[in-house]
Amino acid sequence: LVRMKFLQLLSRKSGKLEMLFQIPFCQKQFPYMCLATSACLCSKKKKVNSYEQVDQEKYKNLVYSVTSYKTSAQTPETILKEDNLLYGPLDKQRPPVKAETKNPKSWVPLINPNKRISLLNSDSNLPMKIALQKTKMPSVTRILQQTISPQQAFYLERWKQKMILELGKDGFAEYTKNLFLQGELFHAALESVFLSEEMATKEERDDVAISGYLSSVQHVLKDISEVKALESAVQHETLQYLGLVDCVAKYRGQLCVIDWKTSEKPKPSLKNTFDNPLQVAAYIGAINHDANYDFQVTCGLIVVAYKNGSPAHPHFMDPDLCSQYWNKWLLRLEEYMDKN
Repeated sequence: LVRMKFLQLLSRKSGKLEMLFQIPFCQKQFPYMCLATSACLCSKKKKVNSYEQVDQEKYKNLVYSVTSYKTSAQTPETILKEDNLLYGPLDKQRPPVKAETKNPKSWVPLINPNKRISLLNSDSNLPMKIALQKTKMPSVTRILQQTISPQQAFYLERWKQKMILELGKDGFAEYTKNLFLQGELFHAALESVFLSEEMATKEERDDVAISGYLSSVQHVLKDISEVKALESAVQHETLQYLGLVDCVAKYRGQLCVIDWKTSEKPKPSLKNTFDNPLQVAAYIGAINHDANYDFQVTCGLIVVAYKNGSPAHPHFMDPDLCSQYWNKWLLRLEEYMDKN
């Protein structure tokens, strides 16, 4: 019935019906093609948008927050509110403690205001060398060792166990013994250099144990002059501690407490020297409050010499830096006194 109606439509226009029946292919396929096309167009349904089914009034605020844009969408206050909502309120019972803000209970100045310095400088070229006496006063080294931080103690113990694992207990004992011996020989060689104002002796230069250290510090020695003390004992008469200063001399025109250190690993910055700045500050304070010394010191210098002969690293401590480490030293001293 459908075909007949279709043919009737075509027969109303001249020439269309004859064209339709000229080729067998058209006779069989053309009606089907037209019917299929017509059926496809008629049966095509409108696509449904799933987003139209969402309750837009319910999620209006969410959509607005996503689609809107602000330059400063979050502030520290909003971030704190989110953290408080997600993780709960902050634990105010354990606030972070900053070491920089902590001050010693009994503060003593680094520079002694009551010490009079003679205007007449001694013409003697011999530096002071006071022997260290055994007393009940604790040494600077002892105080620092007994108040070492847990983190430093952990790394020191881990290094020790690693060395024992590699060398054995006897081997590690021999290794540390040689380190102390090299340090003593190096200090003795520097003392001979300053006393004679010449280079080290040929025996010292040829000594394999310290020849690298001596080569390492040559560029630093050129900037040192007017040596006032060598391997000399100092004690703080008010705070009651003592120590043995390596050297007191001028470095590039400024009077310094100089501490010579040996190392097999590079220490290019002051923080790599651990507690050495506190040690230097403690010596400076002791000299300034020791009646045996007719001068006061405001600067420090830590020289790290290397066994392989590479140039030593000199770490200069100006008066402000010395004052900072002086406060830290006073805190360590108080900690030691509380323990003992």
